[in-house]
Amino acid sequence: MASSSSPQKTQVSMTLILGVYGAVSVTIGPNSSVLIQPNPLFVQSIKVQELDSNPGLVLYGLYKTPSLNVVKPWSKFLNTSVPADSHKEWTYFMNEGSEINISYSVSPPGSSLFIIVAQGSEGLSQWLEDPTYPNTTLSWNVVHGSGVVQQKISKSSNYYVAVGNLNTEDAKVQLNLNVNALLYNTNEAYYKCTFTNGICSLSVLFPNGNSVVLTSPGSEDESTSDEWYIKVSYGPRWATYIVGIATMTVLMLGAFNFLNKVRFMRDEETGVRYVEGEPERAPLLSYKDDDLSSWGSSYDSVSNDDEDLENFLVSNSLEGKSSRDSENGNNTRRLCAICFDAPRDCFFLPCGHCVACFECGTRIVEAAGTCPVCGRNMKKVRKIFTV
Repeated sequence: MASSSSPQKTQVSMTLILGVYGAVSVTIGPNSSVLIQPNPLFVQSIKVQELDSNPGLVLYGLYKTPSLNVVKPWSKFLNTSVPADSHKEWTYFMNEGSEINISYSVSPPGSSLFIIVAQGSEGLSQWLEDPTYPNTTLSWNVVHGSGVVQQKISKSSNYYVAVGNLNTEDAKVQLNLNVNALLYNTNEAYYKCTFTNGICSLSVLFPNGNSVVLTSPGSEDESTSDEWYIKVSYGPRWATYIVGIATMTVLMLGAFNFLNKVRFMRDEETGVRYVEGEPERAPLLSYKDDDLSSWGSSYDSVSNDDEDLENFLVSNSLEGKSSRDSENGNNTRRLCAICFDAPRDCFFLPCGHCVACFECGTRIVEAAGTCPVCGRNMKKVRKIFTV
């Protein structure tokens, strides 16, 4: 469905750096007023610039929020033709408590149209293209002939009046909009700017703040245009951003330290459970002081020289001959850990571990194997001779 809108509107573009207040576009009609209340914690000043030369807008500054108690009626007559499968719409800004009465007359006789009063600034086109798009419809009326549609505004916002034609033939409609608009009372304003130089600036009081009211003239004033474009920019209060960034940094560092402590405590708990469960695991070799099979492993920290290690282990094996002979008969752990048949009579180089017989050790070395105790690559195997 095609669309068309009236050019008689006021557009206000609002932008705040750093994104505290997002970009806002406000459309206001004749005899309207928009209340702007910047947060004094983040905003230090307001700068309003008129981008065209159309007079009529006035900017007021007040110490407190003004009362919404000024009634200003206005009317607008619209005579338009609505093509088949098309619609037309007009957007206005109306404050809470305002009332709109729409008198209509549809021709030719027998033709029917629909009249919509809905909240929003995008208009009916957006909703028709995407029915899931949020749309707050206050009134939807199928009309023919003549009549009146009444609607009371419960929230200050943009509203559009749309007339649609779902017939296969064009239709004409005469609309008479009668609006009882509620405006803000600016009698106690301490600041007033009529955009003589095209720019109005206003400081935001800290910490209580202040209110800003932007008003538009009535449509009955033929000397002015019904279309204005205003850019409202905000000067940030940098001290707030600096303090905010510092606070966020401290909080992030605190959270990081807390997470590190929690992780450290979990690691400690995991370590304790591991130590408690360690006795249930039987070691491969005995760790007693009189176990001669562990001498080679202890010597590994003394020297890595093959010849010194060999001489050291051979001499120690001779001195401990009688002790080992008496233990081999009673302790199966003195047998070869590979075949469990022959006694342990060799040691590996370079680690020095003695856990196998010479035959099994030789097979492991020839297969380029590793020590079954420490996992190091075995280079040589030496037999222990006893006399």
